[in-house]
Amino acid sequence: MGRSAAEHWDTIYGTKATDDVSWFQRQPTTSLRLLTSVAPPSGSLIDIGAGASTLADSLLKAGWSDVTVLDVSATALALVRDRVGVMVRDQHSDELDQRRGPASFVVADVLSWQPERTYDAWHDRAVFHFLVRPEQREQYVATATGAIRPGGVLVLGTFAADGPMQCSGLPTSRYDADALAGVFAPDFSLEHSEREEHLTPGGAVQPFTWAVLRHTSQGAPRC
Repeated sequence: MGRSAAEHWDTIYGTKATDDVSWFQRQPTTSLRLLTSVAPPSGSLIDIGAGASTLADSLLKAGWSDVTVLDVSATALALVRDRVGVMVRDQHSDELDQRRGPASFVVADVLSWQPERTYDAWHDRAVFHFLVRPEQREQYVATATGAIRPGGVLVLGTFAADGPMQCSGLPTSRYDADALAGVFAPDFSLEHSEREEHLTPGGAVQPFTWAVLRHTSQGAPRC
């Protein structure tokens, strides 16, 4: 996923309403529940491929203060930045230096991104299933392994084994929990999994597999 990916997603977020895309959620209920069950709000979190999701808003309202939002689409991130900025100003109008808020924004392709820090939690809803080539998955796993501190968690939502084979004009891979655990082994162990049936704005059902994976390695060099 390179420049063409940025153009693809910029076009989508620049031409469609945020509540008109198939992955839209008014409230990111499953993501928020899983994250708050395995990581404290005092920790650091990165949302990979956030798009225009309201997860960052929800996390900040829940007390998280170190949230990073990453997406390949600058158009999508501008929507989140503007929305979060209004929310934070309303809550802390007399206190907050607007140059340094509780959320950071990174425009990048996760496959070429070079993390400059580590995180306690990594969240990805509906990015990993777009990585259909083995080398893409290997790069993603290597980046996540380096960016999540030992003991940290990866909360991952992908299309389930009976989910769509395409989304937004792109092919997808589909997974059950055991398959996801296998992709991220041996550096991560599966702690929890569940199925979600997402109802799109158009009324279709998209089955998702959710996995909570714990980073169990101690940062040893990968062979």
